[in-house]
Amino acid sequence: MSEEMSSRIVEDYTGKRARVFEEERAILVAVGRSEWECTDSLRELESLAGTAGLTVLGLVSQTRTRPDPATVIGKGKTEEVAAAAKELGADVLLFDRELTPGQARNLEARTNCKIIDRTQLILDIFAQHAVTKEARLQVELAQLRYLLPRLRGWGKALTRLGGGIGTRGPGETKLELDRKKITRRIHAIKKRLEKARAERETQRARRVRGELPLIAIVGYTNSGKSTLLNRLCSADLLVEDKLFATLSTAVRRGEVAPGRPALFIDTVGFIRDLPHHLVPAFASTLEAAQEADLILHVTDAASPNRDAEHRAVRETLTAQVFTTGTLPPPILDVLNKCDLVEGESGFPGGVWISAREGTNIDRLRARIKEELDRGQERVRLFVPYSAIALFHRMVGKGEELNYVPGGIETTVTVPPALLPRLRRAGVEIISPAASPRR
Repeated sequence: MSEEMSSRIVEDYTGKRARVFEEERAILVAVGRSEWECTDSLRELESLAGTAGLTVLGLVSQTRTRPDPATVIGKGKTEEVAAAAKELGADVLLFDRELTPGQARNLEARTNCKIIDRTQLILDIFAQHAVTKEARLQVELAQLRYLLPRLRGWGKALTRLGGGIGTRGPGETKLELDRKKITRRIHAIKKRLEKARAERETQRARRVRGELPLIAIVGYTNSGKSTLLNRLCSADLLVEDKLFATLSTAVRRGEVAPGRPALFIDTVGFIRDLPHHLVPAFASTLEAAQEADLILHVTDAASPNRDAEHRAVRETLTAQVFTTGTLPPPILDVLNKCDLVEGESGFPGGVWISAREGTNIDRLRARIKEELDRGQERVRLFVPYSAIALFHRMVGKGEELNYVPGGIETTVTVPPALLPRLRRAGVEIISPAASPRR
């Protein structure tokens, strides 16, 4: 396929139209085994809808042991929802689960509304928020994989040429879209993502050679990860009260103690029942967690679903990240937004903070230092002037700098594996009991 043809496909499917063109009005529909399950699901679905720009007109829930194979909610409930959509003037019916192509067709035919499922909505949000070239490619790949089995007979959701939720990106196509073109485009994107992955590995190898500890900040979406990184590193990452405001990893340098630098990595937020189409879009996040020396698991302490969100992140880490048999790095629970709750219940060993207000940040730094110091050695070094620049890149400033003839003496806490490299760089390791040089 020519580069011109490839560019046209990107423009048609995911390019400049990856945004909300009009406010669409939606009714949200949840199906669960209990009323509590439905309420919980609708709460998160409403947040997702707000992030995508939808106007929510109403909420509908149905408790049943298993979804109806034809319409999820059954014939009677479908008629009820269709009547409500007509009365309220709704454009979209948004379901809290991934629908089969047959279910979507049946619902669309019986309600005369555009049908969007949870996976399609999340893909739409990702399309809006993807900023980097790699993130846009990952989202496009997920969209095309979702679209491919739904090409035949999906209905208005694919034939409609107007903009709006669910028709963004590859969803905004005509029904007779050539399957072969999509398959070729998928292969082309895979090759470009493999190249991007190789570049990430090169960048990560450079960071490892620098020997600064890597601290990955993970957590449920909108739990305050970017705000915490900004606080720890005096950075200026985008912070929004929206789900999936961060779609690319960001690395910033900060200090866990005077003279103790570290690299902090902000990651994409997790979510319950992550659509499998989007798992590849989390590649850089998963790699960051795998390579980290410490993981800060940030949880929104004020969320009504705090425990479920905490559990969802841990389950995702177990199922998607640490599956090769290697031991995960230490995980430190960080309960954010403590200024919005009363008391500190649960999570023994966790640190309660407010990243926005700066509450208990010093306590968090101390806990991070404590975790990083496990298994490390505290030594006193003589660093010749010729090796100071390399020493600072590898270790940082060190503590209690003492300028002596030929260089400086300082105390550092480092992993044992770093000591041979320091020696080769010309650094002399002296006993803590040795008297200063004169």
